[in-house]
Amino acid sequence: MKVKNDKGIAVEYVGRAQGLVVLMVKDVSYMKLTNKIVVCLLAVLCCILWGSAFPSIKIGYQLFEIGSHDSMSQILFAGLRFFLAGILAIIFGSLLQKKVLFPKRESWKMVCTLSVFQTVLQYFFFYMGLAHASGVKSSIINGMSTFFAILLASLVRKQEQMTIRKIIGCILGASGVIIVSLSGGNIGDGFALNGEGFILIASISYAISSVLIKEYSAKENPVTLSGYQFVIGGIIMMIVGFLFGGRLHMTSHLGILLIIYMALISSVAYSIWGILLKYNPVSSVTIYGFTNPIFGAILSALFLSEWKSITIQYLIALVLVSIGIYIVNTK
Repeated sequence: MKVKNDKGIAVEYVGRAQGLVVLMVKDVSYMKLTNKIVVCLLAVLCCILWGSAFPSIKIGYQLFEIGSHDSMSQILFAGLRFFLAGILAIIFGSLLQKKVLFPKRESWKMVCTLSVFQTVLQYFFFYMGLAHASGVKSSIINGMSTFFAILLASLVRKQEQMTIRKIIGCILGASGVIIVSLSGGNIGDGFALNGEGFILIASISYAISSVLIKEYSAKENPVTLSGYQFVIGGIIMMIVGFLFGGRLHMTSHLGILLIIYMALISSVAYSIWGILLKYNPVSSVTIYGFTNPIFGAILSALFLSEWKSITIQYLIALVLVSIGIYIVNTK
């Protein structure tokens, strides 16, 4: 050994000790993020935030004078929201990690691919399809994205094994979504490509993005991925919405606060969701997505004074979804 003095030995010892501490910290973080209770609390937080987006969007349409069938203005509105969400995710992530988050050169392809599926395709087809499909069928088809994500992770990408527990859990969760959706009316007739077909494409797009972020987060920080994909996707949606006639007319200064809150919904929820997917099987995280329509209905009743729409069906749906989540997450 070339270094013989005490200082040299001390430096070597400190270096090893620091390496051990880093490994211990990483191991503790991994253990926390794979703990079932921690995963449950964080996943439910994400779903509550996403659920609050339903009444927020309706209020936003009023504050920005966006008609129910004005798809391009809706896309412009969503693009602005996601662009701000990306900026906030990058800022908060940089402050928390005490460094400027910026994708590695080889990560830009992943960011762009994720942006296409998680933001552009999902929300473009969702808003376009919503204008030509009933709300009931849209809710049901959109709620199936959780089931699609588990199928893709298990059967296509081979990230995990498909088990009878996952199948039963998905069936129970899907049943809960259908019950909640049908509480607002009957399912209706027909299947239009530019209606239900577009909603189906949006759901599959979301499922693909969940599987991709699971793979990509092994190579890049999930917060970095979420932030920059939102910025790119938001810009694309704003350009498309504006060029095809979309316009926003703010009728109150509350619109500024609302759009900031909606941006926070996306930046916080998707960043946490991406971190959970990095450390856990896709099925054990995405299964919580079945609670989205339930939280959406409850929060809509709270903020939009729609309490009369909440019936015993919502309680039954919540029980079914909860049992499905429990089955998927138990060995």
